[in-house]
Amino acid sequence: MDPQAMAEIRRACTRFLNGHGRLRPQQMLADLTAFVDPDVVGDMYGQGAIIADFEQELAQILGKEAAVFMPSGTMCQQIALRIWAERTGRDRVAFHPQCHLEGHEQFGYRELHHLHAVLVGDRHRLLTLAELQAVAEPLGALLLELPQREIGGQLPAWDDLVAIAAWARERGTALHMDGARLWQCNSFYGRSYAEIAAPFDSVYVSFYKDLGGIAGAVLAGTASFIAEARVWQRRHGGNLVQLYPYVVAAQMGLRARLERMPAYYAKAQEIAAALADQPGITIVPDPPQTNMLHLFLQGDRERLVAAALDLAQATGIWLFNGLGTTPLPDQHQLELTVGDATLALPTDEIAALFRQLCERASVA
Repeated sequence: MDPQAMAEIRRACTRFLNGHGRLRPQQMLADLTAFVDPDVVGDMYGQGAIIADFEQELAQILGKEAAVFMPSGTMCQQIALRIWAERTGRDRVAFHPQCHLEGHEQFGYRELHHLHAVLVGDRHRLLTLAELQAVAEPLGALLLELPQREIGGQLPAWDDLVAIAAWARERGTALHMDGARLWQCNSFYGRSYAEIAAPFDSVYVSFYKDLGGIAGAVLAGTASFIAEARVWQRRHGGNLVQLYPYVVAAQMGLRARLERMPAYYAKAQEIAAALADQPGITIVPDPPQTNMLHLFLQGDRERLVAAALDLAQATGIWLFNGLGTTPLPDQHQLELTVGDATLALPTDEIAALFRQLCERASVA
């Protein structure tokens, strides 16, 4: 179907399966206006109480000495790895083959910072301590993503995580967390965010993914590490004249949605259980370890998309924006992240929608 026609069908929908649904700019700006203190003063080049207080709050949540707000996670992570490489005197950094830095950032770590990647593990599974132990070359830093988005939001067992952190310490390798979706992890681990972040030397978290902010991220670590990161932020052009719209949106999302993460997680478990026996659908991981899961739909891509659009027109519910490819030609990946919009849909209705999707696409 023509992309414009698909966009028109989506605009007509009133309910959404994924995330927090549709929030138009006008509504977001109205919500921000209602949320922000009318007497608050904006920041200026990263200075001012509005940003400093929020950075300190995040440092406390993550159990670190200090934190700095930046426009993007891409900036946070490249800066973190650059600092650790310089401090250790090693230009090799290790991460999973499906790490965001490797697949989505045009190799900025290499082109901007002259770092060399050591890819560890199978791209379809979590990396293991044994795989790290097989790395002979000295590493400046090891990046772990919690949870790992590209394989369905999977998480290592706590004991495995602790063992990997000990391995890094023994080798003098800094341990950095890609915590873009760290907010999803506390139900699985049953620990505070500070406890989860404790084994790591530095941590990055995002505000627009699960929390629904506009943009922005925080990098946290020791006071000296963050002081150095601020210099690199300036070099990256990330020390914008004013960041307060992103900061306020991050604050609003943190206040509204952080406490809902256990409910999102429980809903993901319910959805997985409801779809477990549906022919033509495979769930990864099963059961979900966070409020994210990947559904692998069997059948012809065009028929699946057409069926989803038919359902959208019939029910006013938008199921997905697109389907990812897989090594198998008749299987297609759908990423589902549970948010406010998902909570608003009864689980039995979600199961019925996927049953109809499979029937209409003849995948059952």
